[in-house]
Amino acid sequence: MASMTSEWIEVQICSALDAGEVLGLLGDPSVPGAWQDGRMIRLYWPSQHWTSDHLKHLRQTLRRLTEQGMAEPDIVVHSLPDQDWNRLWAQSVKPLRVGKRIIVSPSWERTEPIGEQIEIVLDPKQAFGTGHHATTSLLLEWLEEDIRGGESVLDVGTGSGLLAMVALRLGASRAVGIDNDPEAITCAREYAAANGFGPELALRCGTLTAGLSSYDVVLANLDRGTLLELTQPLAASTNRTLLVSGLLDDQRDEIVVAFADFGLYPGREREREGWLAMEFTRVEPCEGV
Repeated sequence: MASMTSEWIEVQICSALDAGEVLGLLGDPSVPGAWQDGRMIRLYWPSQHWTSDHLKHLRQTLRRLTEQGMAEPDIVVHSLPDQDWNRLWAQSVKPLRVGKRIIVSPSWERTEPIGEQIEIVLDPKQAFGTGHHATTSLLLEWLEEDIRGGESVLDVGTGSGLLAMVALRLGASRAVGIDNDPEAITCAREYAAANGFGPELALRCGTLTAGLSSYDVVLANLDRGTLLELTQPLAASTNRTLLVSGLLDDQRDEIVVAFADFGLYPGREREREGWLAMEFTRVEPCEGV
């Protein structure tokens, strides 16, 4: 009996936009990945998950990214046999090097770490936290600089669990990853097991609430609305440093005011590809004040 072959929908976008940025803003869990060749961005959907609503949402996302005077890019949609998809995807995902020490590799192209380098093996399955997006790489670079050994880390909106796993490899003693997407947590637990992590890494499905433990380093790669919703529990969970990513530049001041109400004030800031990452630290009042 002949085997059934699944079809994929390939969406080609000719644009100067970044594939990771498009994928991050799109936020569609049915997209298993994206890759980019020059100005050509390719996104993929299983054919049974592709509808006209997906195309409408994609066009809306592209308009958000091109609203500053850029022409809306052309979109070409066609089907792709499963065999071709697997080959293209394997060819497109290569080891990613971040900072001086961090390597994120697919299982089919491992990299031997040299000296103090660390490697996390991660085969992209969904559109969360592969490290390629600027919002993730900014936080990875800060972790490389800030983790000295023995820290406790909380990763809110953990996605693949990459940030929490890197923190542990760099020397943190324990890490907790929280995400409200059960599929993300399922993938993250698979990645954690494949990389040999044990009880030092806890991955939980749910929403951050106040009254939990406090952590030395709290990571929040979240959009503006979610950050504003979680300002109080994020502040309550932070006893040293909060690292925030996923913001646009014009959202900065609103976030600064929100965290100041809970005793956290901005420090370092970095911008990449239109995305802003910020550090917040707790400032204790002077004695007698």
